[in-house]
Amino acid sequence: MTEIIEILERINPWWNNKDFEYGIVRTKYLDKIISYINSKEIIILTGVRRAGKTTLMFQAIKHLLDNKVNPRQILFVNFDEADINNLENPIKNVIESFYNEIADKNEKAYIFFDEIQNIDKWEKYAKTIYDEKKDQLILSGSSSYLLSGNLAKLISGRYLSIYVFPLDFKEYLEFNHVIFHNKLDLISKRSEIAKLLKEFIKEGGYPRIVLEKNQNIKRELLKSYYEGIVLKDIILIHRVRQEKLIKELVYYLASNFTQLYSYKNLSNTFSADFSTIKEYLGFIEGSRSFFELPIFSYSIKTQSRNNKKIYCIDNGLRNAISLKFSEDYGKLSENLVFIELKRRDNDIYYWQNDKNQEIDFIIKNKDNSLTAINVSFTDIINERESLALLEFKKTFKMAKELIIITKNTEKKENNIKYIPLWKWLLLENRSY
Repeated sequence: MTEIIEILERINPWWNNKDFEYGIVRTKYLDKIISYINSKEIIILTGVRRAGKTTLMFQAIKHLLDNKVNPRQILFVNFDEADINNLENPIKNVIESFYNEIADKNEKAYIFFDEIQNIDKWEKYAKTIYDEKKDQLILSGSSSYLLSGNLAKLISGRYLSIYVFPLDFKEYLEFNHVIFHNKLDLISKRSEIAKLLKEFIKEGGYPRIVLEKNQNIKRELLKSYYEGIVLKDIILIHRVRQEKLIKELVYYLASNFTQLYSYKNLSNTFSADFSTIKEYLGFIEGSRSFFELPIFSYSIKTQSRNNKKIYCIDNGLRNAISLKFSEDYGKLSENLVFIELKRRDNDIYYWQNDKNQEIDFIIKNKDNSLTAINVSFTDIINERESLALLEFKKTFKMAKELIIITKNTEKKENNIKYIPLWKWLLLENRSY
């Protein structure tokens, strides 16, 4: 018990009125956590490893302390830490030590468990805390397994989930001390924004990477992120036997991001069973590092039979995996737009017809209308980009908006809206 208390005191410095790092505040996520924090439902932060979930937990703890919550009623435990993992029955011992030695049982406690999926049978402890309806439980995990496993069955939707992405472009600017308050302010900083956009496209939005100025350290950190995702969120969680195959698949996806692929072709390429390829791709997508994009069709059968496209959660991570820090701004920009569409919680597809015309992204809106987007990070825009959009409009009467995302070109022509990437990232579907 003494050993556990010593470990807990070290990782909960507020118990002894010590300062702690809580990073640059990511307001949109923190505001959501704060709005949920007295809901009594379990709060779950999910998203790819190193996206900033742990830092958000510390920011939530700082908020509680600023609002006069007793410091000894706040418990934080990172189950990625060796000192915790080496304990026998870590959750059981941590909870018992906290309640018996630290917290006042008559007061509400706030319990933050980080990377909880690393511990076997953690779900029953989460459910016990939840069922008592006294304390607030905030969990984080890097794998979709966190929400699709036993927890979902045990508490049947009695949780509030917050998906944490790496930084969006507005946050990236803020991390680089570029703040704007309105459109006029934004336009006045156009040249600085253009320079930072080029960097954002290449290095992505992992918070630690953005703050690091040494390029070699950036590369090494991104490689370590990749290795952590593959080992901890894929191989260990799913007890993968064919480790070499998983690593080859991840490398293939990174090298061929934004491209079409099929399970059958991958099966032939890697001389592996079709079912194994499909299962392993599910594990990879479950790590939140890659996403499949299906073809747009009102027929589920058509969707399932056609090839899919693949996108990576972060451009910097993609470059680290492929071991080539690509300057292919076309593909990197397309990947960036895809992640932004995911961040905005859109229902996304690609489209291709028998004339081999293709549209990067089709968005099915809540009113069942359709938005079609092509990404062309240039100002010499190939005619095929607009022809594909116009053909889609002819085929689908529900297409209400046609967009080409460009480098600097801004105009409206043939009912197609041309908008620069920086402006689309910062102004489209925004409230400011």
